[in-house]
Amino acid sequence: MSIIKDFKAFISRGNVMDMAIGVIIGGAFGKIVTSLVNDIVMPGIGYLIGGLDFADMKYVMSPAVLDKAGEIVTPEVAICYGNFINTVIEFLIIAICIFLVITVIQKARAKFDALLKVQKEEVKEEPKVSDETKLLTEIRDLLKEKN
Repeated sequence: MSIIKDFKAFISRGNVMDMAIGVIIGGAFGKIVTSLVNDIVMPGIGYLIGGLDFADMKYVMSPAVLDKAGEIVTPEVAICYGNFINTVIEFLIIAICIFLVITVIQKARAKFDALLKVQKEEVKEEPKVSDETKLLTEIRDLLKEKN
């Protein structure tokens, strides 16, 4: 029973929950970026450079061998560098987005830390005693000594 309680306490911590949410959102974000690259960015780039589809770009090392009926006897051996280009562009888009998010978080954290530092300094400062208060304190002390 102790293991179940320990596991529940572990899962209930904020860091684990935050990480789980991050993984789920990251997976969904990856799908969005894949669609962005494959359906919007790459067709646009392909159009600009002459109607090429990057997904079809490959270097055929050994062509497919067909029999008389047109059936593939030996499949082609090819290096599909077009898919690699798509994947590199996806990675770059994700890396830029993560960089921007982390930069915003770091700037916000720096501002927050600076604000906390200012607040701590304000709390540490002892209230300054005015000259009038000092004089009244001295008079009080002298009166106590006489009595």
